[in-house]
Amino acid sequence: MVFSMTAFARAGSECPQGRFTWEIRSVNSRYLELHFRLPDAFRDLEPALRERLKKSLSRGKVECALRFQPLQGENRLSVNHELVHELNRAADEVHAIIGPGNAMNVLEVLAWPGVISSAETDGKALQQAALQAFDDCLRSSCDARAREGEELAALIRQRLEKMQKIVAAVTAAMPQALAAQRQQLDDKIADLKITLDSSRLETEMVLLAQKADIAEELDRLNTHIQEVGRILSQDEPIGRRLDFMMQELNREANTLSSKSLTTSITQAAVDLKVLIEQMREQVQNIE
Repeated sequence: MVFSMTAFARAGSECPQGRFTWEIRSVNSRYLELHFRLPDAFRDLEPALRERLKKSLSRGKVECALRFQPLQGENRLSVNHELVHELNRAADEVHAIIGPGNAMNVLEVLAWPGVISSAETDGKALQQAALQAFDDCLRSSCDARAREGEELAALIRQRLEKMQKIVAAVTAAMPQALAAQRQQLDDKIADLKITLDSSRLETEMVLLAQKADIAEELDRLNTHIQEVGRILSQDEPIGRRLDFMMQELNREANTLSSKSLTTSITQAAVDLKVLIEQMREQVQNIE
């Protein structure tokens, strides 16, 4: 299956402590680049997140963001009334010793260790819930990459079919092109009204035919086209291999253009290069 490196996914989940919202954005890149935006309470999750991503992805710039909204009342503060009374009694005793004027104020009382407490949450359970929500988001991201990858593969296959038709047309036109070249040379010799040695003329014609022979280029184009089709059917990351094949296809198309005997073959080479460039742009997004 072909996977694109471009995708966006969002997934939400709730637990007794609050609601998670994950977002995963990915774009094309030569390597796997991972970036995280996590609340402070979830920083410890980054190694586990990296491990999950590396098992599912091989290339792409990936940004993962988490938002956590605690449920109302989860962080309600409670006052230790007994301790406050004890602090007040102690302050009165100190007041009796040092003189009038209680030096303690409300903020000092609240800052005393143990006066204020918050409901404790199970940190491990909270992080486990966050990881489960992340797994859901990652699956959505992979599904999106697969859908776009199949669309890219279909576009590439369409262009491969067009290239096969162009190569077949050029192959069929080659005998006529060589005959036309021979006729042009005969006409020029006739116009010059000179007599050439027939064996020497045949030798020159053979040399010209060899220079203009594009059979090897056409064969290699067909081979490369078939190889690209085979690569598209593989169930593994194929982006880099496809990028290499685009370079090989372009090299053969350039050689075909340089050896062209007719304007129709030149146009065919141009059409091939246009199709190759269109495929190369699509390949840049394939994992």
